[in-house]
This record gives sequence, structure tokens and C-alpha cells, in this order.
Amino acid sequence: MLPLRILACYQYFMRTTVGLLALIVLTFFTPAMAQDRAPVERVFQSWLAGDLWPLARQRGISRNLFDTSFAGVTLKWTLPDLRPPGFPPPTSEPQSQAEFRAPARYFREARIGSQAVIGRRLYLEWRETLDRIEARFGVPGHILIAIWGGESDFGAASLPHSAIRVLATKAFMSTRRDLFRDELLAALEIIERGDIGANAMMGSWAGALGQPQFMPTSFLEFAIDMDGDGRRDIWNSVPDTLASIANYLMQKGWQRGRDWGFETVIPGNISCAQEGPDQARSISNWVADGINRISGRPFPAHELTGDGMMLVPAGRRGPHFIVTPNFYVLKTYNNSDLYALYMGNLGDRIAYGSAAFQAPWAAQPRMLRSDIAAMQRGLEALGHDVGGADGLPGFKTRRSIGAWQLQQGLAQTCFPDPATIQALR
Repeated sequence: MLPLRILACYQYFMRTTVGLLALIVLTFFTPAMAQDRAPVERVFQSWLAGDLWPLARQRGISRNLFDTSFAGVTLKWTLPDLRPPGFPPPTSEPQSQAEFRAPARYFREARIGSQAVIGRRLYLEWRETLDRIEARFGVPGHILIAIWGGESDFGAASLPHSAIRVLATKAFMSTRRDLFRDELLAALEIIERGDIGANAMMGSWAGALGQPQFMPTSFLEFAIDMDGDGRRDIWNSVPDTLASIANYLMQKGWQRGRDWGFETVIPGNISCAQEGPDQARSISNWVADGINRISGRPFPAHELTGDGMMLVPAGRRGPHFIVTPNFYVLKTYNNSDLYALYMGNLGDRIAYGSAAFQAPWAAQPRMLRSDIAAMQRGLEALGHDVGGADGLPGFKTRRSIGAWQLQQGLAQTCFPDPATIQALR
């Protein structure tokens, strides 16, 4: 199954650059070349009839529904990541020009503060429904409202794209055709089951559907009819939307009754290289080592015997956390530490009136992803598991930096900086 979002950090990156990529695609397909699209469109129609239809028939899709769903559908040439047959591959921006974006940029107060105000109102408005959902699935309502806000601005975000057209284009001529072919077939199953019509199935440029932004395979697995009208309507029904998010989180392992995590102070004598879900210890053990909540309040008593994991998303140059397994469930929605932190903090603001994290995010020097990737390869050469040299300092890279710094007798920061990059290149 395709991950819930085709993204990890990819989605957040594309939100900020999709306009630029669309411009690149439009520039690449110049008016003089537009006439060359006609043969590709004809091949596309042949592909629908000769390749996709037999697969759809095997999935129980009726001929009439198939023909109706694709009536008048043409390729959407402005999507990113396309490899049209007969066209030369588009040029891409060299990785050396891609700047690593510091974590602080993710937590713009104007954005998260505004969402918290709206979310708190909606939390109260839908409290009865949320209580029923929590009783059934075990996921707190404020977490559901937070994800709803993050994914679709509480249902207000525009869904301008026909999902069938987007998925068909990507299934025919993207760099991941097989993956999107499965999503397209899943979308046809949704239509066949009567949850929504083809013309009303609207989504994102990536094919994600409705207010929870489920890919079609995720819809088939997790979508819920909570309002009892016989359809799983994540486009128009708030109860269906919230219950579907809850069902997803429950099936991914959400632990009923536990929080997502707590901002803490990690003293300087405790190594920041103990980060990661594979380094779980009871929260009481972390407390015994001297790690306490930054607020000064004790950890809830029921959390002390449960697993907790150190999280330092900016190393020692930002807030520190002890997170629970539920944090990593949030990450399955979008594989990003910052995404999960954002949703946890937004949920806390909605439910408890909490504010921003107390520790500041220190300013980061300008770093290029290619430089960070070179540093990661240097760490790999020394035997460290950095989780892949992708130019993104995830927890395996951060703790590898910390371990290397300790070996070198350096102050542990557990985060890349120009000096560390230079030493490890």
C-alpha cells in the first residue's frame, strides 16, 4: 500500500515549490511542442483500453463505470514528475542548489496560532461526535482536529483536481507508474462501491482525496461511514472525515490513554545521541537520569511506566522531547518528525490552551542538502548508520553526529553545522 501521503518531507517541500515545478513543466512543454502531445494522448487512450481495462475488470469494475469514469479524460500535462513517451527527460535542479530548511521555519507562529484558534472552536462544536469517535477508536478528539486542520485547513482547503485525471496521468507517464496504477484502480473501486461519483472525486495534485488527504488505497482500508448515510464521504462529511482519521491512527498502533510526548530539558551531562524509537526506555528511567519536563510539572503518573524515546529534532540547538509510541504513529501519516511535532503541539493548543514550545529554535547557518549528504557519507564510511545519505538529518544522522562528536572529544550538538560537515566530507 502507498504510504498515506506520497510525501514524508516530500509533501511539505512540494507545498512550497509546486508552483515553481508547474512553471518548469509549462516551460519545458513549449507551444511549439504542444502539437506533439496529440500522439501521446492517443497512446494514452489505447493504454486505457488495452492495459488498464483488463486490470479493472479483474477488480470487479463494470464496463459502464469504467467508460463513464474516463469519458473525456485527457492527460494533465502540468503535473510534476512526468516522463511522457517521446519527450526528452526534463532537466532538474542540481542538488547542490537545494538549501536545507531549518526546523524553525516549520513552526511559524502566525500559522499554528491561527489554526489553534479555529481548531478550538471546532473542537467544541464537534465535541459530542469526537467523544463517540474516541470511545470507538481510542484517539483523542484534539489530535483528530489537529490533523484535520493540517491536512485540509479543517475542510476549507481547495481540492481543485479531478482525482481520476491526476491518477490516470501519473499511472500512464510518471516515474512511478506501477504505484499510481494501483491507486487509480483503487479509486475506481471506491466509485464502484458507491461512496462517490467519478466527477465528484476531487483531490490534490498528488491524487490524495478529500479532507483527510487519503490516497485511494488508504481510503479503501481506513475510511469510515460515521454519520450512517451508507457512504464513506471524506469530502463533505465531518463525522466521516474525523472517524476515518481516527481509524487510520488506531490501526497504525495508537495507544489509548497515552499522550504523544512532552517537551523536556535534557541536561548537558546526558548524551543527545540516545535518540530514536529503537532506544525506548520507561519514562521513569529517563526521569531517574535527570530528564524532566521543561514546564516543571511532573510527568503524568500513568505515563511513567510506559515507553518513552528521546527526540531532539534540532539537536541541542532547539527544543528537546521525550515522546511516546503515539508520536511515531503520527509520523505514519506523514513521515516527518516536524510534522508529528506540529500536530502534537497544535492538538495540545486546541485541548489545553498550550502555547509554543518553550525552548527556542536557534538560528541555523546556511547549509546545502548536498553538503549534508556528503557528511552523511563520511559518517557511513566510519561505520555509522545514518539512515541513508539523503541530505536530511533524521534521528539516525543526528545521533551519529553526536556519537562522532563524543569520540572526537567535541561538544555534543547532535546536529550538522559547517564545521562538522567540513570535518566529515
